Amino acid sequence: MSGRTRLALCAFAATLMAACALLPLVNSAAWLVQGAFLLAAQSGVGAAARRVPLARPVTVAAQVLVTLLLLTVFFVRDEAFGLFLPSPDSVRELGVLLQTGGEDVGQYSTPAPLTDGIQLMLVGGVLLIGLIVDALAVTFRSAAPAGLPLLALYSVAAGLSDGGAGWLFFVLAAAGYLLLLLAEGRDRLSQWGRVFGGAPRRASEFSSGLDGSGPAAPVRTGRRIGAVALGIALVVPAALPALDSGLFDPTGGGGGGGGGGGTISAVNPLVSLQNSLNQPNDREVLRYRTNSESTQDMYLRIVSLDQFDGTAWKPAERAIEEVPSRFPQPRGLSGDVDAKEVTTEISAADDYAQDWLPMPYPATAVDIDGNWRFEPIGRAVVGDRGETTKGKNYRVSSLIVQPTAAKLSGAPAPNADIEDEFTQVPDSLPRDVTDTALEVTEGATNQYEMAVKLQDWFAVSGGFSYDTKVTAGSGSAAISRFLKDKQGFCVHFSFAMASMARTLGIPSRVAVGFTPGSPTSDGAMSVGLRDAHAWPELYFEGVGWTRFEPTPTRGTAPDYTREETPSDSPTTAAPSSSSSTAPSGESSPSPSDSCPADLRRFGECGSQEPGAAGAGSGGGTPWGTYLGISAAVLLLIGVPLLPLMWRTRVRGIRLGSEGRTPADGAARTLAAWLEVTDTAWDYGIAPDEAQTPRKAAARIVRLGELEIDAAEAVHRLAAAVEQVLYAPTPRPAPGVAEDVRTVRAGLRATMSRGTRLRATFAPRSAVRVGWAFSDRWSALKERWGGGRWSFERLVPRRAK
Repeated sequence: MSGRTRLALCAFAATLMAACALLPLVNSAAWLVQGAFLLAAQSGVGAAARRVPLARPVTVAAQVLVTLLLLTVFFVRDEAFGLFLPSPDSVRELGVLLQTGGEDVGQYSTPAPLTDGIQLMLVGGVLLIGLIVDALAVTFRSAAPAGLPLLALYSVAAGLSDGGAGWLFFVLAAAGYLLLLLAEGRDRLSQWGRVFGGAPRRASEFSSGLDGSGPAAPVRTGRRIGAVALGIALVVPAALPALDSGLFDPTGGGGGGGGGGGTISAVNPLVSLQNSLNQPNDREVLRYRTNSESTQDMYLRIVSLDQFDGTAWKPAERAIEEVPSRFPQPRGLSGDVDAKEVTTEISAADDYAQDWLPMPYPATAVDIDGNWRFEPIGRAVVGDRGETTKGKNYRVSSLIVQPTAAKLSGAPAPNADIEDEFTQVPDSLPRDVTDTALEVTEGATNQYEMAVKLQDWFAVSGGFSYDTKVTAGSGSAAISRFLKDKQGFCVHFSFAMASMARTLGIPSRVAVGFTPGSPTSDGAMSVGLRDAHAWPELYFEGVGWTRFEPTPTRGTAPDYTREETPSDSPTTAAPSSSSSTAPSGESSPSPSDSCPADLRRFGECGSQEPGAAGAGSGGGTPWGTYLGISAAVLLLIGVPLLPLMWRTRVRGIRLGSEGRTPADGAARTLAAWLEVTDTAWDYGIAPDEAQTPRKAAARIVRLGELEIDAAEAVHRLAAAVEQVLYAPTPRPAPGVAEDVRTVRAGLRATMSRGTRLRATFAPRSAVRVGWAFSDRWSALKERWGGGRWSFERLVPRRAK
């Protein structure tokens, strides 16, 4: 293989490896296969032109022409001459597709659906970058500047994605660039002849090419320089401050006092809320204690979204003032409604720095140090002159408002100013939203009954499912699409219910904040990023702004919206997960309807991971070879991380949702115990299924040499498991997730570095995947005739 051919191959591989950074932006990888094929064709034309040889500008022009022909064939052939020759109509259609793709990029959050416009932008962008890289590195023999277009490709992807695996894609792009530089260096060195390696060695010594002599020495030096540079590029950004991503991000907030100005506005929280719900680790941002008898209604409200312009719900621009010692009486709340004042002491984490102050609603007073301002319409408190919640401890007095159904049913018409502002809907709202609202509330005699019917339709009877991985649209069309698809997360449910309520003449808005969180063993409540939530507030004269809960599996429906309140209903809300494979804090329906709900919730049903699509290689065609190289690189990096990713996902599912019924809580306790035994197994303490939970806990404490806190946590979990298994009326204990984390930290603290690395990257409990596969394989062989070999013959279920 000639040096230039090798260089062209490396330019192709570098472009394809950098293009992998675009994969998280869309929900399908089909575009990458198509882009790889077209990129191979483009590179092949360049190789053929250089072999003739043609002039350098003519070579680039030939590649541009072939690229245009290929894009015409694959995207607009119906408007082309003879299905492949560009025509005015085909060129115009390409422009329309690009414009549509740009609109789709602005409308959808990642991962976006693979529309025709987005696919053209992705494939066309990769071809453009590939053309520039090939021209610079191969045609003009200057590989170093080719790093700029590769960097641009990665930067665009990193700027649009949520950054979940950005380091991996950076490594791929950087490795491709280093591969390109290495190929160019070898090609240049080969043109100089034999490299002088110093004085000759003794006759008995022969150079192997790996001992520092000969042409391998400069190559190895280049590899070392590249490895050091790549390591610095990965390490240095970790020490630099990052930009914030909205209302819920621990590093920054979504609004500000504007340096003491007279008005305040906030960002749209849609994308940041979805990112918070999809965090792999539910990091604590707030912790509070309250003298309220129940935390069921202790939602921590940040800001209200009271304007809907057809593109998004967003906060109105409001006047702000000094924080009064006592807040004014809540708008619309009359004295004949039962309202009890409670006090809540809240502590914000040191890494949770945002401008808006989370508080129970309606707050009546707040005691906090620093520069803060008060927005009276939304009853929100916002930092002034750069003030944030970072590490703040503050006390909030608030009302627990408990209206009766009779009071809400008999509410008079709202005041004109409330009705005028909070019942406006944009002209772009599709008619089917109003028609659906009328259909759902048919038979209701007053606005309260309408509101309850809407809530129950979304949460119970409408067939909706909770999924944080769906497209995060917020405009009029997105609401209509959500009513048809019936899949979404809290933003979709709250936006849809508030919009439908407005079409019925009910004043409404959307509140953004946190659900009450989870109880801890010391009696406090812990609020994490995945407790981020949005819910609708509807206005009733005599009661004021009233919370409703249309999102299924999230929070709790207020007592005044239920005919009967179960005595054993849970008092807290925990975050929920999507139906995807990403770890999250709550359960959702699995694609397998045959799996029991309890097993499905804690990840014991297994799931089918999407397989990597192999690229065909017929007759040694170049594009198959190129795709094989890229796939090999991906497998080399990704496969060793599979046990770590599987273990992280299972842990997140097991320690997620508390559920809404005692049965859910009991299943969660058993899942937490399974997580403890698997964690101990990962650190070398094999499980013994013959032992009782109490004896197993003592064994883990003894072999793991646990300290007092971790030992007590293990015994609490064992007692909780025995209570669930043997008590006549099981009462799941609170704080099991925190106890599991305490045990895990205790085991990690007593183990050697090698054991910790093994537990992290090669956990022993990952063998459960093999056992699950063995069960399915055995069942299949029993059906079709059986066999003698199984996974369990290699790794028995009795772990060693």
